[in-house]
Amino acid sequence: MTGPLILLSAGGTGGHLFPAEALANALKTAGARVALATDERVGALSGSFPADEVIEIPSATPSGRSAPQIARAALVLSAGVAKAFPALRRLRPAAVVGFGGYPTVPPVLAAAMLKVPTVVHEQNGVMGRANRLLARWATLIATGFPVVSGVPRNARTLHTGNPVRPAVIAAAGMAYPPIPEGGRIRLLIFGGSQGARIMSDVVPAAIERLPEEYRSRLGLTQQARGEDLERVRARYAILLPDADVQPFFKDLPQRIAEAHLVIARSGASTVAELAAIGRPSILVPLPGALDQDQAANARSLAEIGAAVTIPQPEFTPERLAAEILSFFQKPERLTRAAAAAKSAGIADAAERLAGAVLHIAKGRNPKERTS
Repeated sequence: MTGPLILLSAGGTGGHLFPAEALANALKTAGARVALATDERVGALSGSFPADEVIEIPSATPSGRSAPQIARAALVLSAGVAKAFPALRRLRPAAVVGFGGYPTVPPVLAAAMLKVPTVVHEQNGVMGRANRLLARWATLIATGFPVVSGVPRNARTLHTGNPVRPAVIAAAGMAYPPIPEGGRIRLLIFGGSQGARIMSDVVPAAIERLPEEYRSRLGLTQQARGEDLERVRARYAILLPDADVQPFFKDLPQRIAEAHLVIARSGASTVAELAAIGRPSILVPLPGALDQDQAANARSLAEIGAAVTIPQPEFTPERLAAEILSFFQKPERLTRAAAAAKSAGIADAAERLAGAVLHIAKGRNPKERTS
């Protein structure tokens, strides 16, 4: 393949790596070559990444409160930049794309210093600290949401949406399952790639509070952390013997498509997948984040009637049971919320972003707006 080489930089979590993987597939379809710069934390996740080459570059997050912690992180990031320079000179990428998180800082910063065009993709409704740091040097800031707070004034921005995996695109073709009068409602609960303990604590207790006439109509699938698995299964053995509780679902997009209602955190990838597939949700933003990015992500769906947002302090068994009961009593709300979610989905976000990146790589300006 003789197309331009695009270096993607993503690491730390699957939430950053999965959109990068979707972009890599779109770039390869368009004839480009792809390399990946990442950090050691990604590990096995990078094994299936569609890159011609994977480069490991040191990184650290300067989140400690003590001066020594911050100094150590700065030293590691500096070492990462130093290692990125020879890699970039050897690869000679036409553009570098960063997906947020501090693992993207060394490659993108080195690229900017070498005058290589750079694109920063912000997946959340609030710009993260690493991306804010890089924004001043970015050729273009691509956004997952139409409105993103924290973007520097006069930055060149383009709303592309959040790239989603091929499995999500396939699931997006499935129509919302009809709900026969008095029929079963399928509920899916998950809390991110590792599950969330709050879901294991609250959801079974909420199901227990539902009247038997409604509880018997539930089809429930739940992700639970390994340490919570047995106690959650034991609880459902009494409440819902046919409940499916697993520590991880490889086919999560398919399960989202089969669900009538999803209960989840509101990470950028989750919100993008719910919108692309078009499923209603109850979202519980992760509390305590400095940027409150998950709250902003959830708000994007709640404001159009696609989701109910419950702050974690209010996410009690009583509150959740009341919300589920209201959907049983007015199932048309689910159908309307599914349509609203679908209206916000951008199934071709990866192709949109790939087009912008290739324009930048050729020295052209993609269709843009100034924030």
